[in-house]
Amino acid sequence: MSDWLRGPRGGVALAFGGDAVRYGELADAVAAAVLPGGDGLVACRVGTDPIRLITLVLACLERGRPVLVGGDAAAAERISADLPPGTELALLTSGSSDPAGTPRAVARTNASWLASAAPLAEIAGTGPDDRIAVTGPLHVSMHLYAALHALWTGAAVGDELRGASTLHATPTRLARLLEADTLPAAAIVAGAAMSDSLRERAAARGIRVTEYYGAAELSFVAVGRGGSLAPFPGVEVELRPAVAGRELWARSPYLALGVVGGGMLRRDDGGFATVGDLAEPNGPETFRITGRGDAAITTAGATVLAEDVEARILALPGVVAAVVLGETDALLGERVVAVVELDGTADAAAVVAAARERLPVAELPRRWFVNAIPTTVSGKPARGLLQVALAAGTLGPSIPSHAPHPSPSERSGA
Repeated sequence: MSDWLRGPRGGVALAFGGDAVRYGELADAVAAAVLPGGDGLVACRVGTDPIRLITLVLACLERGRPVLVGGDAAAAERISADLPPGTELALLTSGSSDPAGTPRAVARTNASWLASAAPLAEIAGTGPDDRIAVTGPLHVSMHLYAALHALWTGAAVGDELRGASTLHATPTRLARLLEADTLPAAAIVAGAAMSDSLRERAAARGIRVTEYYGAAELSFVAVGRGGSLAPFPGVEVELRPAVAGRELWARSPYLALGVVGGGMLRRDDGGFATVGDLAEPNGPETFRITGRGDAAITTAGATVLAEDVEARILALPGVVAAVVLGETDALLGERVVAVVELDGTADAAAVVAAARERLPVAELPRRWFVNAIPTTVSGKPARGLLQVALAAGTLGPSIPSHAPHPSPSERSGA
């Protein structure tokens, strides 16, 4: 039986689209699955039925066949020769900052995911009596892992929130789910930093939130509650000086083997790796993620971290989602622009006025747009699409901040 299937044969394993599959039935389906001939990369394309996808992935892992999740046969043929030796699982992914959504394949071993199963179960408090809800498509790395992890604990996993005890979600997805009448008592949240306002909203609904930071290339790096993160068990973290701040590097048994098709993954000779995320210490053994180095905006000589400003904007009343972008400006180099999605309890003028009171001058957006925030398939804000729309002038009418340009003393904090 697969290392991932640890529930009793009679227990419910999967519940997607109204169909329930018990552990015994799933184990039998995995054993009976027919794979393409040969020993090459098996394709599991986008849109594959969740039950079929999990069956195919487990069958490949059990029989030692590498599997490409999120790609078709043509994609598998295209990247197969470039995969690192030892690849068992390849996951197509595209970054939220890439406007073209150019896919890249993250290659890893089965063991690199299995190694994190026990620590996550202990931290999140999940076990065989739980019913886990995933809130995104299973061809996305974090959602596929969530489903496999649920099976490893012996729990049931599906796509229905009603009756679930724990859900996995990105912060953007969780913010929208909080409007639902019925929610699980616990949430495991990843994919971006949570804002304080979102934590408060979740707490008001009685939801116990476990936050973790990671990346498809790094897997688990840090975990915590309330905004402070500590290294995930088995992970060594170093915060190294970089142009835009301190860059987070990690060494662990959970790292991917490599990436085909580009991306941000970099390694050093000591076994550490980074994807360019920035962090700053907020305690002796803890830190917080401040954003991506490639999302830094240079305005009037100051470096502004887009995700840092987004967190401040998300704390304003009425804001559901926010993306901060840089726009070329002849005087400033770049100017800060915000796209916000509102919940109807405050209008744009009120949000802009609140921002003028609470944000430092250098971080205050010069232009504001009110729009629904598009998301990637993984549930993260599609920053790249909004950047393209900003350049094309298709975001609609803007609202000026009416703020003065920062003076040298304001930029320096004097």
